[in-house]
Amino acid sequence: MAKKFVNADGSSNVKSFADLRQWQKERRAKKKDLSYRVPRVEPDLALLYGNRSEPTVTFVGHSTFLIQLGGLNIVTDPVWAETMGFQPRLSAPGLPIEALPPIDVVLLSHAHYDHLHLGSLRRLPGDFVALVPDGLAGWFRRRGFRRVQELSWWSETNVGAVAFGFVPAKHWTRRTPWDTNTSHWGGWVMRHGRDCLYFAGDSGYDGVFREIGARYGDIRVALIPIGAYEPEWFMGGSHMTPEEAVQTFVDVGGSIFVPMHYDAFRLADDTPKEALDRLLAEWERRKLPRERLWTMPLGNTRLWSADETTIM
Repeated sequence: MAKKFVNADGSSNVKSFADLRQWQKERRAKKKDLSYRVPRVEPDLALLYGNRSEPTVTFVGHSTFLIQLGGLNIVTDPVWAETMGFQPRLSAPGLPIEALPPIDVVLLSHAHYDHLHLGSLRRLPGDFVALVPDGLAGWFRRRGFRRVQELSWWSETNVGAVAFGFVPAKHWTRRTPWDTNTSHWGGWVMRHGRDCLYFAGDSGYDGVFREIGARYGDIRVALIPIGAYEPEWFMGGSHMTPEEAVQTFVDVGGSIFVPMHYDAFRLADDTPKEALDRLLAEWERRKLPRERLWTMPLGNTRLWSADETTIM
């Protein structure tokens, strides 16, 4: 029998059919404005192809980023899919997959379809190594990916000059009716010298974020999900609200907040505009410095400095 994974608090986030039916009933009664589109810019391909020294982050969409760190090209949760289930993508990826520089490392947070997309993996350029959660390496190897390394929570590995740490999140996973929670989920901390970036993956709010902050201490850029939270009674164990995302940012001790997981797919009842509006309102309520919040347009590339002052 396959091992079953749980969250740090012992929860599995498995919902009943009655819960699902109640959510769908509520969803049919709602009217939502989906006309808003996340801003986009033309990607700076000259920078992305020529850079092997400066730390950068490029927003592709949803939970997909191109990160350049320590001479490596790193992609998180590569999903260039045009649809998710029967629903079309709300916003096209900010960087076409054909425009990527050769990829050295792929980071996977978990096995849900909006984070692990086989078609995108097969199209990625470069002889990359895939770093994946405990229980997921077999899925990759059965599909012909040989350079794959499986990590458990709080374990670390190095690729070149960059250290990668797999850290906890509060979530769950399933790709078929028979494999619920048979692989784990989590986030990633990437470190090269004093440059440190945190990719939270997909998660509900949890006290474990304070432990991540205590262990790593000098996170400069934090990529944190803000969408797929409504209705909160159903989504709360798996996805965080924008307000909880700001608390997560504070807990991990980040310098720069980059929101994600709100723009591409309609996974719940909230909209991209609602998520961004709530995020900005909470940011202002807490009187956090506006320059520390990077609501990145799709396709935008930002550089960061290891000398940024951490927000407490």
